[in-house]
Amino acid sequence: MTSDGGALLSEIAESLSELGEKTDLKSFLLPYPAVAQRALDRMVLRCIDLGLEPPKSLPELIEWCRHRSVGDRIFESPPALLLPEATLVHPEGLLPTRTCLELASAGTDGGPEEEARELLAELASRCGSEERFHRSRQFLALNPVVRGRERFDRRLGKGAWSKEIWSQVRGLYRPLPRFLTADGTLLLCATCRLPALLSGRRVPDRRTAVSGPETWCERETCPPALSMELIRTTDGVLLLAKPLRNFLSLPFPLEQAVLAELNRAAVGHQAQPGELGAYRLQGAGLAAHRLHIHDRVQPALLADRFVGAAGPVAVVVPEELARCTRYRTTFFQALPDPDRVLLTGPVDLVTRLCDARAFGECPLDEPEMRGEADA
Repeated sequence: MTSDGGALLSEIAESLSELGEKTDLKSFLLPYPAVAQRALDRMVLRCIDLGLEPPKSLPELIEWCRHRSVGDRIFESPPALLLPEATLVHPEGLLPTRTCLELASAGTDGGPEEEARELLAELASRCGSEERFHRSRQFLALNPVVRGRERFDRRLGKGAWSKEIWSQVRGLYRPLPRFLTADGTLLLCATCRLPALLSGRRVPDRRTAVSGPETWCERETCPPALSMELIRTTDGVLLLAKPLRNFLSLPFPLEQAVLAELNRAAVGHQAQPGELGAYRLQGAGLAAHRLHIHDRVQPALLADRFVGAAGPVAVVVPEELARCTRYRTTFFQALPDPDRVLLTGPVDLVTRLCDARAFGECPLDEPEMRGEADA
């Protein structure tokens, strides 16, 4: 008996992604959901092939995914596929990691990212006009969490509250699941404004809670030592559907920063329908007229979507990733033709767009990249 380790890892990621949208990953009772049972069965077969003791249950497999990195030999992940220290389940949040969601989205059915596209396509159809869709999309991106009273107090909303927009988007919100609360309290990260949990899922013992290195939030990479918002009365709290939180709300600050740079330089841009963070650029002197904006933790998976790029394309990631030598090297090594792709952050975006030499740059050839610590 043999199994394809890369395919096995993807199947586990897809099952965890599906389960994590519906329930906590801490425990399950028999019978297990079919998607999880298949992943467990395949892992058992792989362990038998390797002469190792297999996981005895789904909770034990989830514990493996929490403490064993994707680079562990048990998963046999192809070396170039993922940064090997990542896990599929967050050690503190006990929920699927961004690596897990990105890997699940690389599957044949597109996973949660494809679901986000489909939800936005349905929204566009309901809205009818491009202007109404733009306002509705912006509302979703700015409001991953809504409280009932915000509909009646314009000062509390972070987006443009209106009956018209709410009527279009309300079906994309879900009741707050208990596993995202600590003793009935919801925490929001001060940076990304997405759900967060303290280490050990402990209940905040003060009026405020401060994030730490072991704190979980859905972005996972937000800085520590910041006060989080506590929502102690969660009646009426609704959460944006998880695929939209991760693939629309999470990268939206980056998208806003990029569009601000383009507007400042008077570079015309038009959103591409049916895509997430994809724009067509208009203007003379640009080395690329296609722009993609992504906040992704796995550079090889990000690069994979541009393997068949028909022409020069610019890919914008958060500045700290664009300046990370390891991230850039892994990204370009995954491309068969790196000279057709520009990887950059929002800073100096337009300048680099106008410089064809910036495409396919080796990070070690760039003075500002030398000495960058691996992330």
